[in-house]
Amino acid sequence: QVQLVESGGGLVQAGGSLRLSCVASGSINSINAMGWYRQAPGKQRELAADITSGGITNYADSVKGRFTISRDDTKNTVYLRMNSLKPEDTAIYYCKANVRTRSYYRGDYWGQGTQVTVSS
Repeated sequence: QVQLVESGGGLVQAGGSLRLSCVASGSINSINAMGWYRQAPGKQRELAADITSGGITNYADSVKGRFTISRDDTKNTVYLRMNSLKPEDTAIYYCKANVRTRSYYRGDYWGQGTQVTVSS
């Protein structure tokens, strides 16, 4: 089994910053892409940013220039640095990882989510 645990969410004023972390653990052989998704109340879950195992990044237009995704493969961890936060960034942020397990099954795994609230 594989578990993803997010941390770092919270309440911040508009213009502030937060850094989210997501640690993957369990029966991991290798991790391919990792990403951060978010879901605001009443809206569908959407991609915020993702990063390949080779370090290629991709961002939603709404967060480009403000958010930075990175990963530390020695720690099976992906980060999301969020600067210049806006009230519209308020959402539950979920981590996703594409993992090859030790039994050579490959699949997508999700964390439980962490709440980010930006006040105006």
